[in-house]
Amino acid sequence: MEVRIGVQNVAREIVIETDESAQDVEKAVAEAVEKSKPLLSLTDRRDKQVVVPVSAIGYVEIGSDTKQTVGFAAVAD
Repeated sequence: MEVRIGVQNVAREIVIETDESAQDVEKAVAEAVEKSKPLLSLTDRRDKQVVVPVSAIGYVEIGSDTKQTVGFAAVAD
């Protein structure tokens, strides 16, 4: 699952690949915002912790878990 977090006043977004489901990520973000927690913490696929101050979050984009494939078609002459 790809998660993109936009941080206020920062040009680059944070991109995390996680094994958590979209519902789990959404729940973690909602909990952090609703309960006024100071930090949002997510774990990526390599077990690294990514911690973002909740007050600086501009948006969170939760991507699909489907893999993008690239295909090449043969061209007939």
